Amino acid sequence: MASIARRCLFSSYRSARRISSRSVSQPAKQWQRSLSCTTARRADKAPWDQAENEEGEDLSEQEARWAQLAEDVSKIDPKFQARAAMKYLDDFEMVEEEDYEIAKDDPKAIAQGFWGEGEEEDGGPDEDYYGDDITSLGHGELEQHRELREYARLAAWELPLLSQLAKPFQLPTAATPFRFRYTSYLGEKHPAANKVVVEYSVADMPDMNQKQRDKLIKLAGPRYNPGSGIIKMSCEMFDTQDQNKRFLGETIKKLLDEAKDLKEDFSDVPFDFRHHKLKVRPQFPAEWALTPERKQYLEEKRRKQQQIDYERDNLGTLTDGKKIIEQALPNILPSMPEMVAAPNQRLRR
Repeated sequence: MASIARRCLFSSYRSARRISSRSVSQPAKQWQRSLSCTTARRADKAPWDQAENEEGEDLSEQEARWAQLAEDVSKIDPKFQARAAMKYLDDFEMVEEEDYEIAKDDPKAIAQGFWGEGEEEDGGPDEDYYGDDITSLGHGELEQHRELREYARLAAWELPLLSQLAKPFQLPTAATPFRFRYTSYLGEKHPAANKVVVEYSVADMPDMNQKQRDKLIKLAGPRYNPGSGIIKMSCEMFDTQDQNKRFLGETIKKLLDEAKDLKEDFSDVPFDFRHHKLKVRPQFPAEWALTPERKQYLEEKRRKQQQIDYERDNLGTLTDGKKIIEQALPNILPSMPEMVAAPNQRLRR
């Protein structure tokens, strides 16, 4: 797009058409006037170099104003004068149109913004299409193949570097009896990702006697598992995991402080474990276990049965199921009824 100063200069060149002396004696050709706000000029009037314009300015004053405008514009862009040069004929027909195209070689002349075609950040000019491109489905397959190759490169080059961040496993000490568990969906947002679960054993709580542990079990209520002796608590009220973990820590601290306060030890309150349902798991009978003695007994029994079958086969007393079926089939299948002709009627075949 041309700048405002260039467009103003082009409009001034267009608005005032020079008429040579030859155009006065010869009739002017019909010319389609462009949209402009200047006053219409008649070809039968005196030339511009001998008459004044309607505003009272002669040609020299108008040319001086044009020269001043060109000088101001040339300060903005020194190459403007060469690009804006125009030539005219005597019959108002231009030999060369003004060049509104922006030179691609000049980086200063490249227009910035959405309409700046040919810019490097926009991908440059589009290539010519000759009908030899693949379909959109083929481009989708290529994109999927590129994605798989990207993950393959990550697995080959990036993932082995994670071994540098590995830390040796250390068993939890008595100072860290709490075990927190978090939920992650591999970077995806999920409502359950904020949930935090904590587990701790009543027996691992330091500086507590048996009465205090019993009171802690009664305060925990259904969160206590009598089978494993672990209290399990969770929180997902807040929007972040840190807030939920902080709430659990404050709740555990209140429980421990209350359990250590033996002004009311809840000794008259019985334990209530009705929430814990025992799962009956069937046990494998001990008599079915394959002991070395039983394995030897089974092997001896199989060996004896094979010896008996071998003797029956040689004597011909071994039962052959195929022969028994062939002999029993004629007796099992019913005989086909014989067709008899009715009296005074011929047998139809």
